[in-house]
Formats: sequence, structure tokens, C-alpha cells
Amino acid sequence: MLTSNFAKFPEVRIYESRKSMGEAAANRLSIAIESVLKRKSVVNIIFAAAPSQNEFLKALFYENIPWQQVNAFHMDEYINLDDDAPQRFGNFLKERIFNKFNFKSVHYLNGNVADIEGECSRYSRLLESFPIDIVCMGIGENGHLAFNDPPVADFNDRKKVKVVELELACRQQQVNDGCFASLDLVPTQALTLTIPVLINAAVINCVVPGKTKAQAVLNTFTMPVDTACPSTILRNHEGAVVFLDTESAKYIL
Repeated sequence: MLTSNFAKFPEVRIYESRKSMGEAAANRLSIAIESVLKRKSVVNIIFAAAPSQNEFLKALFYENIPWQQVNAFHMDEYINLDDDAPQRFGNFLKERIFNKFNFKSVHYLNGNVADIEGECSRYSRLLESFPIDIVCMGIGENGHLAFNDPPVADFNDRKKVKVVELELACRQQQVNDGCFASLDLVPTQALTLTIPVLINAAVINCVVPGKTKAQAVLNTFTMPVDTACPSTILRNHEGAVVFLDTESAKYIL
């Protein structure tokens, strides 16, 4: 592991490869789960769905985690994308971990219901019933957390889940990541958990590999803490660790 003295919070851990980064993030999650289970019988975790999380999610198979004591959530979902589309975040996580481990429960956001505000309310009630202990997230190229892009991000959001219009930079990232073949195929609206829900967890595992995220990583640590770069709010969180590879960390090494 490489080191950086760039910031006090969040802690930054830099690795030579995406594989070693993912393994370290998975190990920290395992330790965090064990710590929570010393205080309570179940752990409530939010997972991000993105190619940036692949190495982390794969590394979870090598950790001895009591999944039967984990209630799982995901943090965002497209609106009006075919139910079987692999780009749907619920499908992404189902394929990689939700159908692979024996979770106590898995709670999916559904962006295809007729009553989309009702879906926001339903999921908000779930989050109230299962206060989140751990969030496994990434950072977007525009600094977004979940789908809280700069135009819609609110550090004091009163909502837990809301409908958002996706910023052009956010939609272009989905093409850059290889999730969609062209910009016109990327949905323009989504459901997202809001920033207060994400940062109120005691533990945040933030996994951010790749050269396309290098500027966002720099902005996270140098821009004012403001919704112009939503990820700057992580600088106020003592329980957050940002896992980087050398490509994403190139401007802060």
C-alpha cells in the first residue's frame, strides 16, 4: 500500500493495482461487519453498483462474512429501463453478490413502477426501519455520490430517496464505463438515496479506481466542501476510507 498525507479525513489508502485495492476494501468491510455484530444481531449495508466496484465485490468471496446477518440495500436505480437490462443496478448487484450469498434480506429499488413517488416513500420507510451501518460507495467523475449530481445534491436533504434528472456528465460516465453503447441509450432520470442517508452511516468504504476518476479524487480533497462537488462532504466523515489505485490517485501522490 502506498501512502498519502493529503487529507486528515477521509483516510486515503492507495494501492498498486485495482485487485489489491479491491481486496483491501473487502477486508475492511469484513472487519467493520464483525465490529457491528458485537453490538447488534444484524448489519444494514448499502452497496453501490458500478464497474468501479468490480474488484471489491469479487474480493468479498474470499472474506469470511456472515451474510445471513446482513440486510442489503442499493443506492440508486434508473427509471424506465427494461426490467432485465444488465445496466439496472439491482440486476448488477444481483448477478455479482445478492444471488451469490445467503443474505438475511435484500431490498431492491424499482424504477419501473407506475407510482414512482410511492416507491420513494416505500424505500424511505425501509431505510427508517433498518438504520444503515455501512455504506460501500464510489465517486462519480463529476463528484457525485450515488446519483446526487451537483445540480441536485443537497447535504441537508430532508428526503431519504428522491427522483433526479441525471446531469450530462453523469450520463456520459455510463458510456465511458462501457455500460451503454451511446449517450442516447442512457436514461435521463433515476431514483437515488440522498446524501444524508449515505453519510449518516458510521462506516463508509469508498472505492474509486481508474484514471477517469483522478480529477474527481483531486476535487474531493481540494475543492470547498460544497455541492458543486458532492464528494467533498466525505472530508467531514471520520469513518470514511477512500480506496484508490495509482491511476485514480495520480494527482494526489
